Amino acid sequence: MKISQEEVTHVANLSKLAFSQEETAEFATTLSKIVDMVELLNEVDTEGVAFTSNVAQNINYMRQDQAQPGWNREELFKNVPEQADGYIKVPAIIDEGGDA
Repeated sequence: MKISQEEVTHVANLSKLAFSQEETAEFATTLSKIVDMVELLNEVDTEGVAFTSNVAQNINYMRQDQAQPGWNREELFKNVPEQADGYIKVPAIIDEGGDA
């Protein structure tokens, strides 16, 4: 399956990433190769092979949930560039635009 440069650019825009034409072409080529390798798995004969959900014989060991003291807020906020009302202020990553 061929991944086009337009598809890579579209996904990059959705992710708010910017790539050069060369990087976009390289990603398209690499992703196409990865998809082709995964599609090869469809050719493997799995008739008669039992379903395996986990190859390791692990048992989930549970531990008691114990409360522990948290971090000192003043110490944590010493390196915070901007804060308001006890929260760390960060730049918005979701714009109000209507293009989806």
